[in-house]
Amino acid sequence: MKVVKFGGSSLADAGQIEKVKNIIDLDEERRVVVVSAPGKRHSNDEKVTDLLIALGTSIQMHQMDETVYKKIIDRFQSMTEELDLSFHVVEQVKDKIDEAIELVKNGFEHALDALKACGEDGSAHIVSAYLQKSGSDASYVNPKEAGILVRDQPGGALVLEESFEKLYSLRHRNEILVIPGFFGYTPEGELVTFSRGGSDITGSIVAAGLKADLYENFTDVDSVYCVNPMFVDRPKELTSLTYREMRELSYAGFSVFHDEALIPAFKEKIPVCIKNTNNPSAPGTMIVADLPERESHVVGIASDDGFLNLYVSKYLMNREIGFGRRLLQILEDEEVSFEHAPSGIDDMSVVIREHQLPPEKEEKVVSRIKEELEVDTVLIEREMAMIMIVGEGMNQTIGIASRAAVAFREAEVNIEMINQGSSEVSMMFGVKSASLGKAVQSLYRTFFE
Repeated sequence: MKVVKFGGSSLADAGQIEKVKNIIDLDEERRVVVVSAPGKRHSNDEKVTDLLIALGTSIQMHQMDETVYKKIIDRFQSMTEELDLSFHVVEQVKDKIDEAIELVKNGFEHALDALKACGEDGSAHIVSAYLQKSGSDASYVNPKEAGILVRDQPGGALVLEESFEKLYSLRHRNEILVIPGFFGYTPEGELVTFSRGGSDITGSIVAAGLKADLYENFTDVDSVYCVNPMFVDRPKELTSLTYREMRELSYAGFSVFHDEALIPAFKEKIPVCIKNTNNPSAPGTMIVADLPERESHVVGIASDDGFLNLYVSKYLMNREIGFGRRLLQILEDEEVSFEHAPSGIDDMSVVIREHQLPPEKEEKVVSRIKEELEVDTVLIEREMAMIMIVGEGMNQTIGIASRAAVAFREAEVNIEMINQGSSEVSMMFGVKSASLGKAVQSLYRTFFE
């Protein structure tokens, strides 16, 4: 059995849904399908999830945006008409959206999650109806029916262990099952969404629960590249990666896969294949548990901007028991999560996503650090970018850091910070955001050309 997940670009319009149907028809093992909300049809288009969020925000401000509402309904209606589906299908989708709108208007706690989930739910209704129309035995399966139980954390749900046993019972069904991604239900029956891009998480959860032989994730690229194509023209394609490598690459800016999505598949040792809906015959990239045979220990260079560095210095910090814990406690109190925390004898840096620490929150955090920790210096440096060199076994390979340092020197980019810590899989470098492109290009020349 294969679990197949299709991303938003694969479901953007009727033509893409036709491709999805053909891919499912090609392999009778593709019995469970997880779908995202419709994505962009072209570069200037809008994702349906973005439209739903905009609609929800306008309702909360007591001024429902009818133009956005019409755009959403028109997207689903145009797909059903072009696929020659029954009018009943778009009415189902519209009814779900209208129900969620009423929840938002009435201030229901989980209302925004219910509205955001309408994109994936609509895709699932349309895909299952089109498969049925085309002669396949197919059914829409709501995540509640499937047994996807999650913690009550709106916008950031985490799956509960009992989900996997419930999902396994789906193996006994013989038809093609179409499940909307991105959301599950609490044990009390409340709809809660995963973090943005969470349909990947649903696919991985379903594959793990069903103990699938393979989890195929269809997107809009032939494979995973070793570096962002925005920085390097026609970069090397990767035929295989380990779970840990893909996790590091996804976290650090590889948008092809949600960074949390591999965890359920990893626990069950289910291989994952990333493939292209527009070129399904391409072999794609396999993600596996065991280290594949390869010549180089460096498999990818991931990068992302939008970080800041919170720098704290205090003489004899290393002698002060509990300093690091108290610093991080201040961040926890102010609901700020951190990414990395490299430290020295008398100083410590905490790398944070910029959106986590807006200026109004920054003032309070800095004030608390000064007062409660009595530090000598506290500085916040914004417009930072992080670059990750990723590969299994790098810590056992002599010269990786020195080669990277030479690449930065050749690019005339200053390394603001470096952190490997206990990781065997990645090495992190912090640079100014303005230097990101030339640093990545120089690293690519060093390790891949």
